[in-house]
Order: sequence, then C-alpha cells, then structure tokens
Amino acid sequence: MIGVRLPTVLRPFAGGAERVEVEARSVAEAFAALDAPLRRRLTDEQGAIRRHVNIYLGDDNIRDLDGLGTSLDDGDELLILPSVAGG
Repeated sequence: MIGVRLPTVLRPFAGGAERVEVEARSVAEAFAALDAPLRRRLTDEQGAIRRHVNIYLGDDNIRDLDGLGTSLDDGDELLILPSVAGG
C-alpha cells in the first residue's frame, strides 16, 4: 500500500481525506488508482504532471527521480504540494 498525502485544496476531490492509500508499484500506477476528479487536478490531458504540482517521495521531488516512472515500495508515501505563487 502506498500513502498519498493531500494538501487542503485537493481534499474535497478525495472525499475530504487528508491521506489516501492505493496499490501501486510506480507513481504512474498510484495516480491511475486515484479517483478521476483528483487525478485531473494533478495531470494534464496527456497524463503528464501539471507544472504547478510538486510530488515528493521522501525528501526528493519525483521530477529529480524518474518522474511518473519512479518506483515505489510498499509503505512509501507520496506528498503532493501545489506550487504557490505570490509577491
């Protein structure tokens, strides 16, 4: 089981849950297992991670690993953080 921690802004698309669990061996499989309304906010029409979304496995941004192909082990936890703009 893989844990996916969600920021407050995405929780309404997961029934209010702060964390969801999915069966997956890669980030792509984890995203495929998410409900469609939540998945649409994380990926674009081609299935790529949206530019404003950061996903961490431990301390590493998956963009610095293998992106959606990043392997996951049972018990891993992904943290989703949307980029924040401001000035």
